[in-house]
Amino acid sequence: MSSYIVIPARLLSTRLPEKLLLSETGKPLIQHTYEAAQQAGRPVGVCVAADDEKIATAVREFGGEVVLTDPAAPSGTDRVAEVARGLNEIEIIVNLQGDEPEISGTVIDQVIELLENQPTAVMATLATPIRSRQQLEDPACVKVVFDTEGRALYFSRSVIPHPRDWKDRLLESDPACFFQHIGLYAYRREFLLQLAQMPPAPLEQVESLEQLRVLAAGETILVGICHETTVGIDTLEDYQAFVSRRQKG
Repeated sequence: MSSYIVIPARLLSTRLPEKLLLSETGKPLIQHTYEAAQQAGRPVGVCVAADDEKIATAVREFGGEVVLTDPAAPSGTDRVAEVARGLNEIEIIVNLQGDEPEISGTVIDQVIELLENQPTAVMATLATPIRSRQQLEDPACVKVVFDTEGRALYFSRSVIPHPRDWKDRLLESDPACFFQHIGLYAYRREFLLQLAQMPPAPLEQVESLEQLRVLAAGETILVGICHETTVGIDTLEDYQAFVSRRQKG
């Protein structure tokens, strides 16, 4: 099936303004993510959905594809959907966050293959085992539980499943007991366009997690297990650690 990656890029991020333009490595952060996306084998292309001319200029300067989207769009999903409306020949749209410069092409291909192999699902994402109690209890770490067929049951900022009696060995269980949701999505294009028109669901508003809108609508989200850790850039400390890894590499 034909697939395409769209990277929503917002200039004024909350915790680290203009982070996608930070360039201590010699390249803006958005370029690192773009080049990482190009390592995937299944998509036919990549573009950035920018909300500001400053980001669009940076993408053009390194030779990337970019589309200027409505600066008033309420979310990255809306930005991705705006680009998807013009991609009539594409069946699967991948939403890759602009602050994921170390995502692997293999992971992107994996989330696409989930939709290719399961025609009843409208959306797919990934999760990775949680092995740290600090991470498990961090509200910024979104958790997911899913059934034996890999269909998401719920996403939460709380600990799910919630042990009635805590035992440290739960963090070491195999298969894993707890999973962190990785913010990478693949959508069937037609569903993505519908999703952008749906009103927020009550559960989504409580948890501030947009994927709950999909579950509340009774749709299927597939969850694949990924053992590669991806580190998003949310703070200045995250970015400095990324720069350090690049220099060592």
